[in-house]
Amino acid sequence: MNKTDLINGMAENAGITKAAAKKALDSLLTDIESTLKKGDRVSLVGFGSWSVSKRSAREGRNPQTGKTINIKAKNVVKFKAGSDLSGAVN
Repeated sequence: MNKTDLINGMAENAGITKAAAKKALDSLLTDIESTLKKGDRVSLVGFGSWSVSKRSAREGRNPQTGKTINIKAKNVVKFKAGSDLSGAVN
């Protein structure tokens, strides 16, 4: 499923136009992104939660040459599925 499929599904399930569904989805994604940028956590009970974790700098290897490289520290987004979502797929 891609973003267009999701918008179509939202519009059909909610009985709204595709334009309204796109606007709602874009708003949701923008809010999640801005909350994560601040370092806060987003939690949708039963569905799951997103959080930001810091990954420290480390050394790695270039698999083609075997040469050691330095990998910079960065923030990564983690998602943990909620119990309802986990139960629905199992």
